[in-house]
Amino acid sequence: MTDFEPSRADRACAPLRRISMSARLGLYTSTAAITAALLLPSAAYAQDAATTANANPTAKAQVEATPTQADPTPQPTTPAPVTAADVAPTADTTPDGDIVVTGIRAGLDSSAKIKRQSVLIVDSVSAEDVGKLPDVSIADSLARLPGVTAQRLEGRDQRLSIRGLGPDFSTTLLNGREQVTVGDNRGVEYDQYPSEFFKTVNVYKSADASLVAAGISGTVDLRMLRPLDQAKRVLAVSARGQMNGIKNLNPDSSRYGYRASATYVDKFANDTLGIALGASATLTPSQDERYNAWGYAGAGTAASPFVLGGAKPYVQSNELKRYGGVATIEWRPSEVFHSTFDALYSHFEETQHLRGIEFPLGFSSPTQSGVTVANGFATATTFSGVHAIQRNDYNQRKAENFSLGWNNDLKLSDKIHLNVDASWSHATRTDFLLETYTGVGYGGAGPDDTVRVSQQGNGTYKIVPTLDYTNTSVFKLTDPQGWGYNGTQAVVQSGFLNRPSFKDDLKSLRANLNGEFDNSIIKSWEAGANYSRREKTSAYQSFFLCPKGAGSNCTVASGTPTSAPIPTQAVIGKIPLDYLGVPAVLALDPLYLYNNSYNTFFDNRPSSLVRDNVVTENVYTGYAKINIDGDVGGKALKGSIGTQVIHSEQRSTGQIASVVNGVVTIAPASQKYSYTNVLPSATMAVELVPLGYVKLGASQTMVRPRLDQERVTQDVAINIANIVPNNFNPGLNPVFTSSGGNVALRPYKSTNIDMSFEQYFRGGGYVALSGYYKHLTDFVDPNNSYAYDFSSLLGALSPAQRAIVTANRLAIGNVSAPANTGRGSVIGVEGTISLPFKMVSEALDGFGMFVSGNYTESEIKFVSNPTQAITLPGLSKWTGSGTVYFEKHGFQARVNYRYRSSFLAEVAGLSANPTYRTARSEGILDAQIGYEFQSGPLKNFAILAQAKNLTDRPFVTYQNDDPRQVIDYQRYGRDYYLGITYKF
Repeated sequence: MTDFEPSRADRACAPLRRISMSARLGLYTSTAAITAALLLPSAAYAQDAATTANANPTAKAQVEATPTQADPTPQPTTPAPVTAADVAPTADTTPDGDIVVTGIRAGLDSSAKIKRQSVLIVDSVSAEDVGKLPDVSIADSLARLPGVTAQRLEGRDQRLSIRGLGPDFSTTLLNGREQVTVGDNRGVEYDQYPSEFFKTVNVYKSADASLVAAGISGTVDLRMLRPLDQAKRVLAVSARGQMNGIKNLNPDSSRYGYRASATYVDKFANDTLGIALGASATLTPSQDERYNAWGYAGAGTAASPFVLGGAKPYVQSNELKRYGGVATIEWRPSEVFHSTFDALYSHFEETQHLRGIEFPLGFSSPTQSGVTVANGFATATTFSGVHAIQRNDYNQRKAENFSLGWNNDLKLSDKIHLNVDASWSHATRTDFLLETYTGVGYGGAGPDDTVRVSQQGNGTYKIVPTLDYTNTSVFKLTDPQGWGYNGTQAVVQSGFLNRPSFKDDLKSLRANLNGEFDNSIIKSWEAGANYSRREKTSAYQSFFLCPKGAGSNCTVASGTPTSAPIPTQAVIGKIPLDYLGVPAVLALDPLYLYNNSYNTFFDNRPSSLVRDNVVTENVYTGYAKINIDGDVGGKALKGSIGTQVIHSEQRSTGQIASVVNGVVTIAPASQKYSYTNVLPSATMAVELVPLGYVKLGASQTMVRPRLDQERVTQDVAINIANIVPNNFNPGLNPVFTSSGGNVALRPYKSTNIDMSFEQYFRGGGYVALSGYYKHLTDFVDPNNSYAYDFSSLLGALSPAQRAIVTANRLAIGNVSAPANTGRGSVIGVEGTISLPFKMVSEALDGFGMFVSGNYTESEIKFVSNPTQAITLPGLSKWTGSGTVYFEKHGFQARVNYRYRSSFLAEVAGLSANPTYRTARSEGILDAQIGYEFQSGPLKNFAILAQAKNLTDRPFVTYQNDDPRQVIDYQRYGRDYYLGITYKF
């Protein structure tokens, strides 16, 4: 089925297609404006290519007569000739009088140049020097851009949202090439890329036909430096120490870390061969004080107040080790041929120590007394008969990421180039997620605890127990609540181990031709094709852990010991949880327990067995476009018109499983689906006044759904009671029901209108105001269903049951799975001011600011609930960032504050499965100060001190749109850095 054939879901969604009159008017008006501007018959032809910046957004933004195609996506980073508009006269000067822009201002100037010279709407972060982006990480830098926000994970900026749409709606490229990820889905984890390796990071917010693998919200393109663009040899080394403001919370952790890197760039063979090499090593610690509420029992009234259902306070210590390297070889033996080879390797290993207690309270059976109620909340309660679970957990993640790319540009004639680009991106990840439990006895046995909980001002509850949780004569290795169950009978689950592994592989080959026209406003043309094959393999293993001894398979019935003493060799100390009222808990070595105290039994529950899957996507993309460069009514006009045709073939293999009378039945499953999309686009940039531009974009874009939503695997339930001779309606009385993925999911699609007004100042800096509207279709509803033939599981039934199911056609069942039934819109506005203060007063020379803000609204509805709009994950209605800096004569200082209003955050839920909760608004303050010696024996030596999260802002989530119902409260503390850099 093509995109032009309406499905039943599309027809059912017809009422939702209606958009407001003002939005529709804006859509029509903007489209008409672009078309009219491009087709005006009075257009004058551009005659002097030597004085006109190249209008091709897929070529470098430099002044050249013939467009080159040395990069597969827009890359306007090669400096154009310096003009008064590019460089502020406030920059430092050499003794010869040459203007030199360094540090913070160099990065801002380069970013402004990229924005001004591109016909696309783009925002960029540029390195202040070789190997030095302006912040601690790539995500930190991007979060300062207008319309870009970051969600913190483990205290680090990680999950990016662009214009209100979360990481599932954007794509990340490396040197213009789509990348795989070490994460569970498509969203790139920016920790896998050392920031020292990148010269520029561009965020494209409008689309172009040559921008293959673009996202709906935007496209992030990480750019390594090109050695032939460097004026001279570079050899730079840097080292940095780190300290977390919270002392180490676990005895087997540290709050100190480091970072070291080296970069070498040189040119050979009369500047026709360039080499760039980089290496980086990092050890990053973090200390997290965490509180998690299970939820709240009750109705929120005076008679039935909200009562804390349970809580899991714990302390977490993380240590991220990462080392990596990059290499670029660039060869340009003549003006006819240009070849560039890039390689990146990154290895990281993250270790987490987590220790705390789970308190089953209002959701369980403890007796309540001494209840104090205020505004429908039990602000204080005493629980008697509590049997808590003491946790000592250990998580380790190991991941590797490879990326290779080879680009070749051949000049076929004076006006035609052939470009061929091949790339390979590969990532692997393995997790070792170990949980260990101790308590006073199995299944509620042993002495009871009496716990007093009282609500604190930050929404968390202070928890004061009676028992001594460090007493090894009372606490044992056991299953304190008797929760262990293998699907058919009880097991002694005194621990649990998850060992998932992931492999993500992407191969791509792209070729295109581009050339120029003479004496025409249509400056040039480009046509190309891209083939990519992506395969994501997800494999899961999990195990029950029980005390060593008699019995088999950890089952209670077989005689497995229900508890065992804590070995003294496993005790490494005590940990206070006094920030929440718990005096102390035992600090045990979970790896010692795993290796010496536990038996393991494979988890063969159907829900565990069906998680393994492979998703494969073969994507064929063809595109063509023309580029416009000329004058319209005396105004400079640049732009492009083009289209992409994308044919996709997706396939998933896995298995479906069920359990009947204690017998697990597994059957292989495979499904494939194909579809075609046509995505037109048009861009236009008009210089209405000197250095003042209006940029317009109209396009259709798409982004593929989450990979775990495309899986074929299913966990099946079989209702034996419905296998009766008089049942002829499987829809009303189903025998088979299931939950799983949907291989036939199509991409999210968006029709986009983008507009930007940009005024640049001759003294440096600019002001920009942008508006955007996105009409979203084929939005994935995760809670939908479709029919499926379960005949492959008939072997789980008796012969008599199989006969009834076959005769009555009851093998068709219902699968709860995602489907493309949603649609809606996103509309917003963003503004930026980049201003050197010397424009205001000469006395403020060296001072400046960079301020951005964004407002976004959205409305998404599903066919299953057409009257209720959902909240987009990652969308904050209000976001803002402000930076004030000073830089002069080698000295620099900067303060940055960023804010985002409340948003729907993706967090880890039960069994580490992703879930969504509302996160409170937050404001983060960062600062840095440094000095680079300008002369003498220490010339080119720099020292830099940085501080992150000076506001010590916690990450807080709540449920049911009620800020009082706090679920997560995570305090990460402040981070301090001190680093040195030397350039030889």
